[in-house]
Formats: sequence, structure tokens, C-alpha cells
Amino acid sequence: MDEIKFNDLGAQYHALKKEIDAGIADVIAGTHFISGPQIEQLEKELCAYTGRRYCVTCGNGTDALRMPLMAWGIQAGDAVFVPAFTFFASSEVVSLCGGTPVFVDSRTDTFDMDPEDLKKKIAAVKAEGKLIPRAVIAVDLFGQPAQFPEIEKIAAENGLKVLEDGAQGFGGRIGEKCACSFGDASATSFFPAKALGCYGDGGAVFTDDPELYKVLKSIRVHGKGSMKYENVRIGVNSRLDTLQAAILLPKLHAFDTENTHRIRAAQRYTDALKDKFQTPTVLPGYHSSFGYYTLRAADEAQRTRVMDALKTAGVPSIIYYPCPLHLQKVYAPLGYKPGDLPVAESLAKTVFSLPMHGYITDETIDYVCGVLQKA
Repeated sequence: MDEIKFNDLGAQYHALKKEIDAGIADVIAGTHFISGPQIEQLEKELCAYTGRRYCVTCGNGTDALRMPLMAWGIQAGDAVFVPAFTFFASSEVVSLCGGTPVFVDSRTDTFDMDPEDLKKKIAAVKAEGKLIPRAVIAVDLFGQPAQFPEIEKIAAENGLKVLEDGAQGFGGRIGEKCACSFGDASATSFFPAKALGCYGDGGAVFTDDPELYKVLKSIRVHGKGSMKYENVRIGVNSRLDTLQAAILLPKLHAFDTENTHRIRAAQRYTDALKDKFQTPTVLPGYHSSFGYYTLRAADEAQRTRVMDALKTAGVPSIIYYPCPLHLQKVYAPLGYKPGDLPVAESLAKTVFSLPMHGYITDETIDYVCGVLQKA
């Protein structure tokens, strides 16, 4: 068995080498390294893919989440509801804006934000009266969109903005509606490990609101007004490099082919492992892009045992995420304690992810499954 990689970027580059190399060469020859024509082309094609009216690319996925919050004026005294079981950036951006993240527990099947617990947390914040509920950040976890029909309804009933964190969901769908098209705004990351990733940092914000679009474009470049040296608001310096846009374009063109392969690979994993582990649940009418293939062990001891066996057999595996956000040290002042969000805490002790990418072979999948079945 050749070396198994968790996400084989080398295999993808080999498949797309001609187009990627040509795109890079065009940028270098044109010497338009900042805000070159490839940026506008990528933004148009991302809009066409997701179904959104507007796209603003930026320097990284964290800024893609932060910029809409800045545009909405999130500040001290504001509550933003965030799932506890996700990457730190989803709550970090709330704190960076001065707001307070209020953590929501997870569903036991899909592992993403539980709409029923969201209702409870909103009601609790209103009853306490110390914070003003302002927004919900719902995360598309492991490739499947969050439960936006329910979440958007809850948000509308409570006058809250909805921000879709689509960093893991790009390529997923609810019905015919694509990930990154939900909520008042949506954000994605082009970090290399993502299903659509560049060769460095990058991100994008999507919206259908023309006024928000104008503000986001201003925030992206130091809060500029009509020209570079007129500043009308506090912003950031967060432009996607033209080179990264040139790399992303051929990857976007190949995305559906790779996505189909990941979905087929996920089914092969599931067929072999469904009797031994909790395999991914895809809800009726939902479609996952399987940016990650994540299993849930029976308990922490079983997870440790099987991950050790995988390591011994040369198979990489990763835990997303070993500590829920409400128990991170940085949020100790918020007063959360173990047991407050039991599903998220249990997931942190039992989930683990297997190699998954658009070029994984049946041979690799069968080898990984064989190791797991024996372990």
C-alpha cells in the first residue's frame, strides 16, 4: 500500500497541473498580483455556482465570517448564537467584534446546531436581559448544510440575522439550494484542506443584499469610500491574492467531478463500517459534499483504540474537534462548565475523521475499512 494521505493535494495537482500552472503563469506575466482580473472572474463563477447574487472574496475564512458581523454592527452587549461543536473561528469572530458568543448544543445525528436548543438559548438570553440577541452563526459541518429551514424561521421570529458558516459545506445542498446560499450572508474558507481549497489562505462572503455587498467591499479594503485614500468606516486588509484566484478557478471547474467521487467514496466507507460505528447521517432532502468523512465511536476508549490501530497501519486520522468551544480556556469567563452542552461534549470524545478527497481510491478505502474492522 502506497502512503495514505488524509487529503491528497498532490493527486489533485497532478490531475489539474496543466490548468493550474497556466493560470499561475498568466498572473505572473500580467503582474496584476492584487485585485487582478482573475478575482472578478472567480467571484462571478462562485455566484453562478452557489446561486448568490454577490460574492466578495477575501484573505481567509475567518475574515469572511468577521466581515458580515462588522457590517451588521455587532458590538459589546450583543449575543450571537454559535454551535459549540465546531472550529474556534466561528465564535472567535464574535469576540473580535466585541460581542458575546452564546453556545448551542448539537444534534446527535448530524452533529450540527440543534434548532430546538437554539430556541432555548434565545429564550434564556431574553429572560436574563443582559445581552441583546442579534445573530445566529450556523455551521455546515463535515459537508452537510445546517438545518437552515428551521434555523432561518427561528431567527426571523426573533429578529436575528443569520450567517452561514459554509467553510466545510461548499458543494452540499438542501433540495436544489446550494451551500453558501443560506441566511442573510454566508462565508466560506479556501484553506487548502477544504473541499475547494487554494494554496494558502483565502475566503469569500456571499449575499443577495446589494447594500450589504457595498459595505463588505468597503470593509475588505480598510473601509474605503469612493477611492483608496477615502476611508468611511473601520475595515480590514483582506483581499484574496490574484494567484490564489487563478489556482481556485480550475479547481472550481473540476469541483463537481471531485464532489461526485467523494460522495461515492463516502458510500463505500458507510457500507463497510455501518455495523461497527455511527456513520454520517444525511437528512432527507439534504446532500453532503463529504469534505470530511467522520465516524462516531461507542466511547472514548474505543476511539483511542481504533485510532491507534489506524496509526500503526499507516492510516492518518484526525479528531474534529477534541474540545467544544464552550469549554475552551479563553471562554472560561463566560462561566460554562462540563455538562452544560452534553451532546457537543460527547461528540468531542467520540468522533474521528478518515482520509477523504476527490481522488481517493477504492483500494485505499478498503484498506482503511479493513483496519477498522479488525480493530
